Amino acid sequence: MKKVLSLILAGLITGLSACKTVPITGRKQMNLVPDAILTTLAFTAYDTIVKNSTTLNKNDERAQLVEKVGSKIQLAVETYMQQNGMSKDLKNFKWDYHTIDAATVNAWCMPGGKVVVYTGLLPYTQNENALAVVMGHEIAHAIARHGNERMSQGLLINLGGIVLQEALKEKKNETQALFLGLYMVGSNLALSLPNSRMQESEADQLGLIFAAMAGYDLDEAIPFWQRMNAGNKNKVPEFLSTHPSDETRIKKLSALVPEIKDKYYKP
Repeated sequence: MKKVLSLILAGLITGLSACKTVPITGRKQMNLVPDAILTTLAFTAYDTIVKNSTTLNKNDERAQLVEKVGSKIQLAVETYMQQNGMSKDLKNFKWDYHTIDAATVNAWCMPGGKVVVYTGLLPYTQNENALAVVMGHEIAHAIARHGNERMSQGLLINLGGIVLQEALKEKKNETQALFLGLYMVGSNLALSLPNSRMQESEADQLGLIFAAMAGYDLDEAIPFWQRMNAGNKNKVPEFLSTHPSDETRIKKLSALVPEIKDKYYKP
């Protein structure tokens, strides 16, 4: 019992000493996991997903569009981070873009800049500017270290506060599974869901900034989410969702878009 309490205390102390600041918003977050370890987990998961999926040939115009948009937003991110003295935060990034041929209406960016867009999303984006809004949002999750934040919360919740080194040494398979579960889905109503909604709103803001800096028209953000709202036939109540409701998101974006365009838009 004494050893368990010591490990829990060590985990909490590590958490307090591992606070980071989210770029742009300035919010403090807990990052227990060293970036190098997290990106190793992410790259392994990414390689597995891509290997087991039907990805579009790089010559496909849809794949080329995803690569084009991703590269422009990547440049905007790197420019922003350099201008604000945060380039070191990108040292473990190895950017890559894949388009998976599946009806799934989704896109994501894992820690380290590994990006996937599903073709099922494209009928909703409909154009390059709207795709940039989505990809900017997903890339913002990685820049804001939301994956690390979720993983850190999961380690404390699901592994009883065990310090990271112990968790990785003794529970390698469980740690990989925890990464996949928490980063891709989220698992705890009391903690993960409210924080995930906060992360989604934060990624909306950062993503719009990166898309604007990349020269994309943010006016496409509202029509895109309106199309998503119209196509969402099986809505989950917002208080049980990891995402803000479409109505809440549209309302917030309506206030953000003019402000961000005025400050960051570079046509």
